Amino acid sequence: MDTLLYLRASTVEQDANRARESMLQFAAEHNLNIINEYVDNASGASLQRPELNRLLKDARKNDVLLVESTDRLTRLSAEEWEQLKTLLTERGLRLVIADVPTSYMNMQTGNAVTDGIMKAINQMLVEILATMAREDYEKRKQRQLQGIQKAKEAGLYKGRAADTVLRSKILVNRAKFPTMSQKELAKLSGCSVGLVNKVLKTLA
Repeated sequence: MDTLLYLRASTVEQDANRARESMLQFAAEHNLNIINEYVDNASGASLQRPELNRLLKDARKNDVLLVESTDRLTRLSAEEWEQLKTLLTERGLRLVIADVPTSYMNMQTGNAVTDGIMKAINQMLVEILATMAREDYEKRKQRQLQGIQKAKEAGLYKGRAADTVLRSKILVNRAKFPTMSQKELAKLSGCSVGLVNKVLKTLA
């Protein structure tokens, strides 16, 4: 089955390609033919993700959308999650989540009754996991705000400092290898392509 692989990390400092190799292996084991990859460094709590939007535009009916886990696709509010599900349905995409077996088990049967049961179970599981992903996001934000408030009260909060050592390393490597691609530079520097892009923009 033609498959669109979607990878996501929350910030440019994180490596959204972390799970790429394991997902390629998963696809091979489940006869999923990856025809394109989409990598976002953006919050799962927002629908405004460039690569996700590009994926939805590229998608054809009966393509498979492959993600590592539910929270890689959504940490959306209930309203925006409904919007995303509508978009997936309109595009005719079949969602396969690597750590949710019911999302791909029914692709391996030819029995209408079994497929119907598996579909119902899968929909329920995905809904539960999507809700849990959103709740986890909200709890993290709440703890973060509480931590910042305590640090402010103690006079310790100075905001988020840039990783100057890593950024300097990127600039040094760029100077050494001016023709190196951003992907190669990211690998050499030990960071994400998004961070490389962000740092190089300061040179423009």
